[in-house]
Amino acid sequence: MVEDYDVAIIGGGPAGSTAATLLSKAGRRVIVLEREKFPRFHIGESLLPFSMQTFTRLGLQEKLRAHFVEKFGGEIAEAGGEKAAKFYFKDGFASRTDRSYQVTRSKFDKMLLDHAGEAGAEICEETSVDDVMFDDGGVTLRIRDLNQAGVADPRYRKIGPELRAKYLIDASGRNSVIGNKFKLKKSYQHLQKLSLFAHYEGVEREAGIDGTLTRMVRTLDSWFWVIPLENNRTSIGIVLEAADFKKSGLSAEQFFERAIAEQPLVRNRIGGGRRVSQVYTAADFSYRSQKLAGDRWLLAGDAAGFIDPVFSSGVFLAVLAGEQAADVLHDVLDHPKRVRRLFRHYERLVNRAMDVYLRFVESWYAGKEFVEVFLTPTQLFQIPPAVNAVLGGNVGNRFAIRWRMELFYLIVRLQRKWTLCPRLSLVPKTDREAAPLNPASI
Repeated sequence: MVEDYDVAIIGGGPAGSTAATLLSKAGRRVIVLEREKFPRFHIGESLLPFSMQTFTRLGLQEKLRAHFVEKFGGEIAEAGGEKAAKFYFKDGFASRTDRSYQVTRSKFDKMLLDHAGEAGAEICEETSVDDVMFDDGGVTLRIRDLNQAGVADPRYRKIGPELRAKYLIDASGRNSVIGNKFKLKKSYQHLQKLSLFAHYEGVEREAGIDGTLTRMVRTLDSWFWVIPLENNRTSIGIVLEAADFKKSGLSAEQFFERAIAEQPLVRNRIGGGRRVSQVYTAADFSYRSQKLAGDRWLLAGDAAGFIDPVFSSGVFLAVLAGEQAADVLHDVLDHPKRVRRLFRHYERLVNRAMDVYLRFVESWYAGKEFVEVFLTPTQLFQIPPAVNAVLGGNVGNRFAIRWRMELFYLIVRLQRKWTLCPRLSLVPKTDREAAPLNPASI
């Protein structure tokens, strides 16, 4: 017998789990089909405060507080060691909250998926969706059990080989089922980056809320992150042009260790800490699906698009899309005649959010000017609080933020021709030139 659902969701990451929880809480029959077995390793560990309202709605705040490090802002430093600027979420324009979380993604993603199951969604892990077929009444999914051992998780029953649903959310990641079927993926060739990263223990942290900040160090052609996690762990990574890594001829571990050794601000931050994981690689190729909504389907999370990890927008955009997709489909299930209008609204909202970060990212990589302007803060027209707001996830359509961001980008463009802010080298000093650095100096 083919089972019928209100909504089928492909992918159990943050977008799929968010949508599944909200739809299940609303009384809809939902199934999540996840290819992997959670927990599984994933990068993208820093959350934005504008997701906190959604996490409260999901009923996750107590679990987040119990398991993860609270995050109160961030810091950007230039590699020459001349300038650094901290920002705190509480100071953002129209700030909703003063904090978010630093999370180990394997634990965080499993928490979200289990929470969806507790809310009433049916969860099928190690399940492949091999095809989807649409008709006037809904969608048929052909699925396959990938658990070769045949040992099922006792919490979740296996079904198949087909199921039916009225609507589909594709949250299956960059290898989107719908994206591949309809050839929707469009890559941004000028944003073909690569991440190398690892986890450390024993990295010294500052006292108080400064010990929770995400730290970014910008060089001429790359940038580093330092993210404090729970259980004395710290995530450290570098993002660079994929072509530069390939050209080096080095292994991931060799390249990563050399990059750390050549960057005093990061090396001194590690201090006596030690690496406790392998060096991972991830292709940070930015892309966008040309359509986010179609006949009985919506794309969410990385299936909709991925914008470079530099401003930690990945989980934020996934949770935003998951929440909006759930709200739209809950409405459509009661009012089918609204489907076109609501699907267009969903597509506009998610695209607008991705546009905000795409512009931010493109300005960041266009040259030194973004950093030179950012590290020369001025209270003129309250520009820093507006930039802070976007860094915190405020991608709404408020005119008060929009015009200030336009002014910020104008100053960045003018900085390319005229020296409005002090010029920076972004080049690390040699050990002989560098003054002794305190681990708390960045």
